[in-house]
This record gives sequence, C-alpha cells and structure tokens, in this order.
Amino acid sequence: MERLWGLLHRTTIYKRVEGTQQWRLEEEEEDGEEGAEPPIHFCPMELRGPDLGSRAGKQNLGLWAATARRAAPYLVLTTLLIFTGAFLLGYVAFRGSCQTCGDDVLVVSEDINYEPGPDSHQGTLYWSDLQAMFLRFLGEGHLEDTIRQISLRKRVAGSAGMAALAQDIRVALLGQKLDHVWMDTHYVGLQFPDPAHPNTLHWVEAAGKLGEPLQLEDHDVYCPYSATGNATGELVYAHYGRPEDLQDLRARGVEPAGRLLLVRLGEISFAQKVASAQDFGARGVLIYPDSADFSQDPHKLGLSSHRAVYGHVHLGTGDPYTPGFPSFNQTQFPPVQSSGLPNIPAQPISADIASLLLRKLQGPVAPQEWQGHLPVSPYRLGPGPGLHLGVNNHRVSTPISNIFGCIEGRSEPDHYVVIGAQRDAWGPGAAKSAVGTAILLELVRTFSSMLSPCSQPTLLPGFRPRRSLLFISWDGGDFGSVGSTEWLEGYLSVLHLKAVVYVSLDNAVLGDDKFQAKTSPLLISLIENILKQVDSPNHSGQTLYEQVMFNNHSWDAEVIQPLPMDSSAYSFTAFAGVPAVEFSFMEDGQAYPFLHTKDDTYENLHRVLRGRLPAVAQAVAQLAGQLLIRLSHDHLLPLDFGRYGDVVLKHIGSLNEFSGDLKARGLTLQWVYSARGDYIRAAEKLRKEIYSSEESDERLMRMYNVRIMRVEFYFLSQYVSPADSPFRHIFLGHGDHTLDALLDHVRLLRSHGSGDPRAASSGVAPGLGFQESRFRRQLALLTWTLQGAANALSGDVWNIDNNF
Repeated sequence: MERLWGLLHRTTIYKRVEGTQQWRLEEEEEDGEEGAEPPIHFCPMELRGPDLGSRAGKQNLGLWAATARRAAPYLVLTTLLIFTGAFLLGYVAFRGSCQTCGDDVLVVSEDINYEPGPDSHQGTLYWSDLQAMFLRFLGEGHLEDTIRQISLRKRVAGSAGMAALAQDIRVALLGQKLDHVWMDTHYVGLQFPDPAHPNTLHWVEAAGKLGEPLQLEDHDVYCPYSATGNATGELVYAHYGRPEDLQDLRARGVEPAGRLLLVRLGEISFAQKVASAQDFGARGVLIYPDSADFSQDPHKLGLSSHRAVYGHVHLGTGDPYTPGFPSFNQTQFPPVQSSGLPNIPAQPISADIASLLLRKLQGPVAPQEWQGHLPVSPYRLGPGPGLHLGVNNHRVSTPISNIFGCIEGRSEPDHYVVIGAQRDAWGPGAAKSAVGTAILLELVRTFSSMLSPCSQPTLLPGFRPRRSLLFISWDGGDFGSVGSTEWLEGYLSVLHLKAVVYVSLDNAVLGDDKFQAKTSPLLISLIENILKQVDSPNHSGQTLYEQVMFNNHSWDAEVIQPLPMDSSAYSFTAFAGVPAVEFSFMEDGQAYPFLHTKDDTYENLHRVLRGRLPAVAQAVAQLAGQLLIRLSHDHLLPLDFGRYGDVVLKHIGSLNEFSGDLKARGLTLQWVYSARGDYIRAAEKLRKEIYSSEESDERLMRMYNVRIMRVEFYFLSQYVSPADSPFRHIFLGHGDHTLDALLDHVRLLRSHGSGDPRAASSGVAPGLGFQESRFRRQLALLTWTLQGAANALSGDVWNIDNNF
C-alpha cells in the first residue's frame, strides 16, 4: 500500500523544451515532504507522449509499464470493494423502505413477497405477524353478547325497531376509525299479511261450497310475493316440489295440473317450488316441514309440529316491482313486475295441518323415498278432497336502509373488497342474521384497531390494506336480498369495475359438525389455503381444514357448492359479475330446524351447538378476517382464474354423449370446444406472464389485477338484456344463454320433450321437443360469451387470435 500511496502522490509537471515554443510532458517524483507543493504553470501547452525514439522516452515507457503492472491488482481490488459496499448499502436501503406506503407497515406472506420502498421507516411485517395481530385484536371482542342482544330486538324490514337498530349500528361504525360511514335508503315494494283479512284454508264440500276451515296455527307466517286471491282444487302430495318430482308424479298417473300441491320444505327454495308447480299447471302450493328432514336424535332439539316456516316465493332477488332498476324512487319507473313473481298463491302450513291433509289423500302409495315421519302411514299421492286457499297479503311501499363503512386502501383505493351481513329478520333471527351482524361489527372493530399504531413499543405497529375494505349491513334480506340487489342495481356501472370480491356472513353458524362453502370457482384455492391456517373450534390441535376433510370425504362434492339463488351472495356473481362466497357451519346430515321460524332464538341456537356458539362464531370471524387480509393485501389478487377451464370441461363432458345425435342432424359443438381451448390457453399465458414478471412493478401488478378481478364479469353474457335476463352468468344464471339451458335442450334429442324433468325449469315448454333454430341461437350465445372471456383474459387486442 505504501507504493500505491506513492503513486497517488506522483506529480506530472509540464516543462518548456528549450529551443522550441512547445511544452513537453515530463514526470518528476515529489520528494514526499510535507507541505511541498508542485510547481504550477499557466501557459499554452501541448500534450505529447514520451519520445519513443529517444533514450529518455524508452526509460519513461519502461517506468510506466512497470508501475502499471505493480498497481493493477490494487486498483482492481479497490474498485471491487467500492462496488460491493455500494451494492450492499443500496440493497439494505431498498429493503427497509416502501415506495407507496410511507410509514405503513409492510406485509409479507409465505408465498407472496412484499417489497418495501425508500420512504418507509418501519420494519417488515410478515404474514405470521399480521395473523397474530389480527387474532389478538379479534380476541378482545364479545361476539356472544352481541349475538344475544341483536336477536332480542324486533327488526322486520321497514319497522320502527329496524330503524332504531340501523341508527345504533351507524353510531357504532362512526365510533371506529373508518375513513367513511354512510347510509342509503331505498323505497321498495314489500308484501305483508293483512291483519284484518288473514290468509285462510278451507275444506271444499262435494257441492263446491266452502266447508270447515283448517285453523292455521301460525296465522302471521306467510310467503312474501305470493299471488293474492283464491285457489280451489283437489290436493296432491308432490314430495319436495322439484321438476323431477312433478314429472314422476305425472308418470305415476297423478296429474298436478289444476290441483293444489302439498310439498315438503327442503332441497330447493320456496320460490323454485312454486315456480315448478306453476310450470306444471298447479293452482296453488302448501309448504310444510316434515320431521324426516331434521335430526332424528332424541337428544337434539327439533321443530315443534305446530310451527310453520317463513319463505318468500319471488324467483329472483331485489324489489320485484322495479326489476333491473334501483328503487331509490319508484315514481321514476313504469309499473313493471319481475317475471319471477308467481301467478299462483302459496302458503306455509305446520306439520300438524299437513298430517290432517295427508290422512285424507287417496290414490297410489308414494314411493319409499317420498315417505316422511309424520304420524301418517303410508303417505299417498292423492288426489284427495277439495281445498280452498285464500291469500290476502298486500303490498306496502317501504323504506329500507343499508349502512356502509369503509377503510380506504393505500395503493389501490378504487378496488373494493366487500363483506356484508343481513340485518333484518322476520322472527328473532339468531342464526339468520344476528350471528352475521355480530361478526361484521366485530371485524369492523378488529380492523379499525389494527389501523392504529400500538402505544406499547413491544407490540407491532398498525397497517393499512392495499385495497379498500367495504363493510355493509344490509336491509330487506328476508324478502330476497332486496337491500343488496338494489345497491347493485344502483351502482352496477361502477361496481363491475371496482368490486374485487364479496364475502357474505349470512347463515354462517347453523351447527358445528360440517363446513360448506357456496362460492365462485375463483375463490376455491384461497378458501382451502385459509382453512389450513384457522384452528378448529371442535378439535384441539387440528386446523379447520383437517376437521373439514375428516367430516367431508369429498372436497369438491360435499364442501364446495355453487351459489344458489336463495344465497345473499348470488346476485353479486350472477347479476353483477363479482366473485362471491357464503360459508356455513352445519349439523352433520340434518338442517338447522329453526331457520325462518319464531323459534330461531339465541337460546335455541346455543343449545343446538351445545354451548359452542362463541367458539364457532370466533372461527367464522377468523376465516372471514384472514380472507379479507389476503384479498386486500396481496400484491397479486389470489383468485384462481384457471379454475373456470375445469368448470367448462365438466359441463362439456355432459354434452359429449350427445355428439352423435347432433352430428346426425348436421350440428356440432366444435365452437364451444374451441372457445374453451382458447380460454385455457389465455389463462396459462397470463399465468406465465405473471410468473416471469417483477412483483415490485406496481404498474404491471395493477394491470394484472384488473384482468384477474374482471374474470367473473367476463362470464356475464353481453348478448342478452339485463332487463329481460338479469342473471346473465352463463354458469350460474337463468335463461336460454346459460350452459345448463343448452344441456337441458340437447337432452330433448332423446326424451323428445316428453320426459326430461328439467325442461320446464330451462324455459322449454312442456311437450315441445328439440328445436334446431333455438339450439343454434343458444350455441352462439354461449360460444361468444366464453370466447369473449378468453379474449379479455388474453389482454391487448394484438395478442388475440380468434381462429375457429
């Protein structure tokens, strides 16, 4: 190093060459004495290298070469040290900061890396740390007390009690650290029983006159949106009232047309039962609970035989008197009714009344699988004596209010992760809406607490999600998700661009044995991942996933289910194109018996769960909360867009068996196969693009997220009118544009329109066979919706090749 230090002190001096006007570059060695200064000349100069032809030049050249050889290793070493130090310093500075979140804490999961930027002064918060923070704050709540208090309050939609509860919840949200809290009010048409003219049921005498009345024990239990008026006819037992049940009834020589049908609760919704009865020409429907559909364990609670069960019969969601439009002010719109409103009356009755009716039936004995557990043996199909049903419900224009609270995201505030719960209930509604509302309030409190930095230095600081969290308390849920659907209708043009996912908390705790998720395919992988990180409420040392797989032998067949129309999450997916999920804990094998009855109390729910209500509700809150964290915080949205390729393949597999029948008519399904292939290729291409990209590139991640979050919307058919077919989703919707409708129509190639029980539910008039023109139209609607989804997933137009 002494030689290197000497080289650094060597001075180059310019001397005048005698006899010329030029200056020659020569080198002199400094004496190294302290304070010595090299001579400085300010004059014109010419730089020349050493004179190679002179002896002095040769000596200077040798000196330069020798010095360079000796200094080279030191110069290289110094350069490497400087470069390495600068690189490490830059790396540490980059890892300790966040470009977008300022002082916010960074979240890093096991499978998702979160890169901080240069402005952060906080450390990295890992996924396990964030889980611990969430669980610690969640543990401070009082879920059980909140469930009890809400279930004690009368809260029928439009009532004074509901208005008071709405204000209390709004005040509770204002007390948290939310960025925005607001309410919106809709004026909707709801149907209520008329106390002055209650609904009636009479025997009809042989002469056609009204005979003795049958006393309806729950006189205030009714079916909202039933057709009003009178219906008279002979009684027929029709099992669950499914299309296949009515077809079976007809095949056994008992005609449902022109008669009143007695059907059991379960399997399908009230609205589907009434719609099927109407399609087969029935005049009215009576719906009763059969004890065979509930637990037979004498140690478990059961529904009283004199209880009737409430349920609306609108085959749709939202206000049926303003279909497709938001009910902010009904006077804006012409008097239009939903096509899902029935034209025949319907009425719930108790098991006691149903027993009296079944004893009067004659005709063939019902199949063994149709036999129930009422004190009647055997059940017969009928017909029986005449009955007269009178329904006097009346429509009331009713204000309902939804309540909103929002935590704005830091990086993508215009993308919303939405979670909601129904607030209203026809009866006590402990399981129906009190549990969901309590969990919603608890999650609001928990996330609000997580936002604020902790005062104790030993605890982790607060955080803010990348995307906005939207918490909503819905009104009008017992009438068919009226509040949520009206909100979707009012803001549809915005929500399909901004809403990422909807999580429903309705019906979350109906037992504690089994778990079921009604969900969009996009969320299946994420749900499975979260279940593996939540502790089981029943088995110490087990995760919720391990409990689920122990009690459910088939994940796809038993745990994961498509969204049904009576789910509060259905409209988000089938109408608005937003992926949604509704999950429930249930009793093993049997339904919770008190849902939609006056017995759905906190005490009964607590007894059904054998005192485990707090633990199960806490598990639901953990599952929902961690789902929200992943959806709102991951750089890349954790939605499995490739799953729909499997869904299409499953449906197409059902169509393959009819390829020969179609080929004989000169028809083919090749276009559907091609569109499905394009979608799978587009999904795989996007997956590879994401895998090879830099996650720290915020602009690129946002572009990917926009494409991913709109996948569900791509499956809404753009070729049908939302006013005529509001549920445009080709996999979940209703109408000729759906894959199920195409499949049911193709089945008529073999049944010739006479035997397929699904024909009526798909819009095929009974008695009509396969129609080639209709098939071609269905195929075009389906193919181009699927092809459009593939094109949108591909990205830019120059990356798309529609080559059939």
